Amino acid sequence: MNGSTALPPWLPTAPCTPGDCAAHPDTAPGRRAERAGAVLAVARLTAGIAVVLLGVLLAPATGLLPASARLALARSWVRTVLRAFGVRVRYEGAAGVLPGPLLVVANHVSWLDIPLVAAVLPGRMVAKTEVRRWPVLGTLAALGGTLFIDRDRLRALPGTVRAMSGVLDGGGRVVVFPEGSTWCGRAGGRFRPAAFQAALDSGCAVLPVRIDYRPTGAAAYVGDDPLGASLWRVVSTRRMTADIRILDPLFSVRYPDRRALAAAAQRAVARDSANLSSPSVHHRDSSRSAAASSFRTPA
Repeated sequence: MNGSTALPPWLPTAPCTPGDCAAHPDTAPGRRAERAGAVLAVARLTAGIAVVLLGVLLAPATGLLPASARLALARSWVRTVLRAFGVRVRYEGAAGVLPGPLLVVANHVSWLDIPLVAAVLPGRMVAKTEVRRWPVLGTLAALGGTLFIDRDRLRALPGTVRAMSGVLDGGGRVVVFPEGSTWCGRAGGRFRPAAFQAALDSGCAVLPVRIDYRPTGAAAYVGDDPLGASLWRVVSTRRMTADIRILDPLFSVRYPDRRALAAAAQRAVARDSANLSSPSVHHRDSSRSAAASSFRTPA
């Protein structure tokens, strides 16, 4: 489950719940929610699980391949997983303009966020330790070099930040969701500053990323939502689209501390969100949709 037990008081929590957010119809006025038939939904679920299992079986063998080949294979695999589950993906922005170490930060809506970012900006993910225990997906996360953080132990946080800095110092890329919890996509949480210390320590840039889904409710994985229920909502939605918007980088040397850097990244994502019109159970926004950038790659 996404988290049905009482959380320590220092952990971020969202007001989003499966009943209020994940079940929200989130359709344009005058249109009914489009649902896939049971046969299509079962076919998607079967295909998606089969592709995931295939990745688990083949993962050890990929260790014999050159790094560039492993990277290309991993990106193709996660895109295939998304397609199998019926998710169409659109990427906007310049994904390859910054070589070298990079801290990628994104808003957090769903478990789908992880393969979506990995398909265009692969790196060492930071995830809660509970993910390690997820069937199949936990194994894949561990094989992919995920940096697991024990959210119940506040004293473990500095060690995780040091591990992130070590990856960045070595020229790698780290991907983190600094809201600390999933939100429904119609509202977002504050970017927690701890992870940004790793960017300051290594002197690397921060790359903000905005993730949006249509329909939002079907993708949202919030509160005590079971993973199985979330999977079924995804595969039983006739047309699900994920938009990944890669924003302008922030250079950590220009910011005095991690709080200022985290706030700048949050503002960048919030400004981009304001350009997208989206119905909300928490707030309503009448802004016009932003124009597409020069980089758009359907996956």
